[in-house]
Parts: sequence; C-alpha cells; structure tokens
Amino acid sequence: MLLIPTSSSSSSSSSSSSLLPQSFFNSNSYSSNHHSLFLPNLRYPILHGSRKLKNLRLRANFWESIRSGFVKDNNTTQLVEPPSTIEEDTEPLVPVEFTLVERTLQDGLIEEIIFSSGGEIDVYDLQGLCDKVGWPRRPLSKLAAALKNSYMVATLHSVMKSDSDSSEGDNGQKKKLIGMARATSDHAFNATIWDVLVDPEYQGQGLGKALVEKLVRALLQRDIANISLFADSQVVDFYQNLGFEADPEGIKGMFWYPK
Repeated sequence: MLLIPTSSSSSSSSSSSSLLPQSFFNSNSYSSNHHSLFLPNLRYPILHGSRKLKNLRLRANFWESIRSGFVKDNNTTQLVEPPSTIEEDTEPLVPVEFTLVERTLQDGLIEEIIFSSGGEIDVYDLQGLCDKVGWPRRPLSKLAAALKNSYMVATLHSVMKSDSDSSEGDNGQKKKLIGMARATSDHAFNATIWDVLVDPEYQGQGLGKALVEKLVRALLQRDIANISLFADSQVVDFYQNLGFEADPEGIKGMFWYPK
C-alpha cells in the first residue's frame, strides 16, 4: 500500500496526507474511499475493493507472466520447470545511497536529502513519521517484522550540517527520517509497494515521486515487472502520472477482511 503525503500542510489525526488511507492499517476495516493501482508500461492490474479501494498496477503483461510457467499439449497442462537459478535467487541486494538534494539554509546550515535502499530504520523514528502523516499507530514489534520481511526498503533522510562538519566527520550532524517506502515480492514475478510516506514538512518538493520512481526502477532491474500498490482516492492521479493504472485489461483486485 502506498502512502505518500500529498499536501504541504501538516496532517491531523482525522486525515492522512499519505497515499495509503489510515483505516487500511486497521485490522478491522477498510475505508470507503481508497483504491488499488497497477503500474502501466509493463502492465499491472488495479484492484477495486468492495469499499472503493483502488489498486494500481504496472503493466508487465500480468496474465502472460502467470501463464509462463505452464504449457498446454493435447488438452493436458504440464508444469514447466524453470532452469535452476539458485545463484541468482540468493544474490543479495546491493544497497544504494546517494544525495538527492543539497541546499544551504538561511541560518547557514547545509541540508542534504539522502536516498538509501539499504540503511536500517529505527522503528521509533518510523513510528514518529507515521504520527506526522496521521496514520494510526501499529505495534512496534509488527513494524519491525514488516521491515525485516520486506524485499526492499527505501528511505529518505535529512542531514543537517555546517561547513565545519566536513573536517569533524559526522560529529554534530543531525539526521532524521523524512520518507520511506517498502516492497514485498515473490523474488520472481510480482511485487507490491507499501507504506510510502513523506514528512508533511517536505511534501510538495517531488520527494515522494523520486522515492517511488527509484523503488520501481530497482524492482525492474531485478526483473520484477508486475508491480502493484494501494492508494487513497485523492492521490490516484499522483500514481497514474508515475505510470500506474487501474483495472488494466479489466483485471480487478479482491479484498477479504474480518466482518
């Protein structure tokens, strides 16, 4: 589920500025104004839950990838065993880190916005970021498990430093988490992006767009082309501008939730 804030104003407990709806994180209900989406140039399906949750999907010829492991012959269906790719499957993801933005503030401090695909996240920092965008709190143990079991986790950090910091190492630098997105995957065909969020103070600067684009690019580089996500109805346009689309080829997503 993608949760990216789209407003520059701070969020309250009653409204979330992220792409994923607050209620989507509650175990008992889904909100009535959310959508599932799929990414287009590769072809992805968008899910429509019974309560208007849209799922967007990247276009990667979804059904062809599902059928690719089967072959029909004389009215019989045989499972085709793919060639062994043990080495490829076990190849670790190489972390990437670089500076997205560097700017000098009025007080003379230098701020860098750093993107990372391999840094560790403090669950307390993540909980604080979720609070800022108005998401309901989740147990810290589950947040830690979600991060650990994700295929890929991307972060944005703001690092504040002065000119003297370059000679003093990292001493005196202030670093804070301002954005995150993660993806789960079967490591072969499919991936779903979840928990996309950006600090309300940093919204409207293109950081959410950069975060999603770089996460998608990293998945495509791993030959994972069926990419989907969930989005609040207010930010469907945001994801469609990034190549996601709803209900490609009439494919719909289904949701089950406790009644």
